[in-house]
Amino acid sequence: MMTGTNISAVAIAAPVEEEESDVLLLWVLVWSELVAFGILIGAFLVMSAFEPERFALARLHLSPGLAAINTVVLLTSGWQAAVAARPTASARQVRRSLIAAALLGFVFLLVKLAEYAGEIRYAGDAAVSGFFELYFIITGFHLLHVVFGALVMLLIAWRPTRGNVALITTLWHAIDLVWIVMFPIIYLA
Repeated sequence: MMTGTNISAVAIAAPVEEEESDVLLLWVLVWSELVAFGILIGAFLVMSAFEPERFALARLHLSPGLAAINTVVLLTSGWQAAVAARPTASARQVRRSLIAAALLGFVFLLVKLAEYAGEIRYAGDAAVSGFFELYFIITGFHLLHVVFGALVMLLIAWRPTRGNVALITTLWHAIDLVWIVMFPIIYLA
């Protein structure tokens, strides 16, 4: 027969176990995303080694200035996400910072779409099509993550809990990390 002490011990242990499994799931998600992007970026690097002239020619059609602006936008958004994740942040600060981070994510989207508008015409050019196929796959996959993350941040800002804020801000920082690696490899190499 269970006593009141045993029941409360079970009730207290269950949320801790759930929280631990949530953290494990988060890190499985983050690492799987990093591996997926690592494979894509690795393929880009291999192709650039096999076709250096074509990749150099293709890079002339990119807009590194817009990509640099997007880097600043995404890092500022990451800073807002970090503010939201602070343990001392009030509920109002958390909401405001998550909304700011999400809005900056949408600014990233708009700048990236403007960049794509100038680059899409080169995708059909046989001399640089290999570069642009990989470029649009990698940056498009990243852009989908930015949009998804921004939408989730807005949803969490509506009713933030510490666990959900930690989850989305950790994922958001992983998205930032991927961009910081992609930017010099794609635009500056």
